[in-house]
Amino acid sequence: MEKNNNLVKYFWQIIYSHTIAYFVAGIFALVVVNYRDLFAAEIISSFMLSVDEPIVALGGTFLQIFRGIIIAVIILPLRKAFFEEKYGLIKLGVIILGFSLLSTIGPTMGSFEGYIYTKIPVMYQILGYPEAVIYIALFIGLLGFSKKYGHKKIVTVLSIIIMVLLSLMGIMGFMMA
Repeated sequence: MEKNNNLVKYFWQIIYSHTIAYFVAGIFALVVVNYRDLFAAEIISSFMLSVDEPIVALGGTFLQIFRGIIIAVIILPLRKAFFEEKYGLIKLGVIILGFSLLSTIGPTMGSFEGYIYTKIPVMYQILGYPEAVIYIALFIGLLGFSKKYGHKKIVTVLSIIIMVLLSLMGIMGFMMA
């Protein structure tokens, strides 16, 4: 029973840490990087949806729960290395940065392959870096906080409240659009 509780706790920590970090980094990108205008630029609008599309509201919040599950499954075999070893979460952050931004499988913007194989100007390629760094810092920070204080009921209750609010915001944004 204890092993199942630890697994549920692990999945919950990854899901809420990812979702909250993704939401905050996305708000930063929307406001500071001005994703509304960036996504409307001719070179970007051909493959990115406008921030006003209904699915974007849902994708920035509620649907990230499912991505959190995917992330939890992916790093599950290495969770001891990331959660129990010294500097394990920093190692996780470096791996996330490396594989999700710098060295992706395909030519995504800002990746090594993106610079080589796409026609997207460098200026557009680097615009996603601040969002990625903020996301990773928040994700790792929230996991570290959860690792240290996750045993306290208030952390669980607070994480549930935040996740419910974010999910409702996304669903309402989707329905209103």
